[in-house]
Amino acid sequence: METERRYSEMTKHELNEEIAQLREKARKAEQLGMVNEFAVLQRKSIMAQAYLLDPNDFKSGEIYGIIGDPGNYFKVDYMNGVFAWGFRLQGDGKEEALPISLLQNK
Repeated sequence: METERRYSEMTKHELNEEIAQLREKARKAEQLGMVNEFAVLQRKSIMAQAYLLDPNDFKSGEIYGIIGDPGNYFKVDYMNGVFAWGFRLQGDGKEEALPISLLQNK
């Protein structure tokens, strides 16, 4: 049985391979109408992508667009690894964490 490795332990090359595999599995799940499986694989891909980015490129107090959620913005309060903690500007003001792979500069 193969032991799953943490994304934080993988090289960039391994992460890119993992992302490609996850996208292929997600595509197949979508074609088969497996909505829940598709969503899980999409989330895993987003998490793996976060480990390819440098958390130092994201700053507290800055506002970023949210990929896949046009017109909505996220204000970062602080960073914790590959997660940006803050709140959505048009949201209910509750603190939440987003993987940095979902953030884009305005």
